[in-house]
Amino acid sequence: MSQFSPAQNALNSTLLSHLQSLDEVWKEILRVPEPKEALRQLSRFLAARLEAGAEIYPQQPFRALHFVQPDTVRVVILGQDPYHGPNQAQGLAFSVPNACPCPPSLRNIFKELALEYPEAAPAPGNELSRWARQGVLLLNTVLTVEAHQPASHAKQGWEVVTDALIKRVAQSPQPKVFMLWGSHAQAKRQLLPNNPQQLILTANHPSPLSAQRPPKPFIGCQHFKQANDWLEQQGQAPIDWVGA
Repeated sequence: MSQFSPAQNALNSTLLSHLQSLDEVWKEILRVPEPKEALRQLSRFLAARLEAGAEIYPQQPFRALHFVQPDTVRVVILGQDPYHGPNQAQGLAFSVPNACPCPPSLRNIFKELALEYPEAAPAPGNELSRWARQGVLLLNTVLTVEAHQPASHAKQGWEVVTDALIKRVAQSPQPKVFMLWGSHAQAKRQLLPNNPQQLILTANHPSPLSAQRPPKPFIGCQHFKQANDWLEQQGQAPIDWVGA
């Protein structure tokens, strides 16, 4: 039995209240007509689902944006939608609380890190805010989900919102790396301009269903080292992927 109450990570306030907590630079992006209208629709949709008794995760849909601003992002890792089990999703793609069992995709991410950094200690925990604090934007393309219903909030407007965020980050002048794992994330490549100040890395999704399959297996992709090598070539500090 989980040590958590079922609703610990459930959404319990309006979408507007979460928008108001964002830094002004993110708010400005979302005031553009298309994402603004999408957020209006999402606000109505989420309110109706909560009124109907749905349990929605995570509690903080925009949490990934609280760690970075567009001009401080150094790496972007795109996920699809939040984990749909209780007490898993926490607003950072692929991340779960340390007390949660490690999900299969995250387990493969840690397996790849162990291959790239064999001298390092095992991952210090399943919670990836240690990456976010270094400028890694861990962004799902859909920011909410209903309990036990994967992709239940897809095509409700979140994609318009997160596309606007991705475009703005891509336009920022600082060197940055996009890690696009799987076909869903790679579809966002069309949002990224040709820019010598960014590196785009692609591989299969780290899910056990695809992590070791061709054409570009995730296991063995060397993305974490490639990202750091490139950042250092641009005069930037590397990401500490394996430290606490």
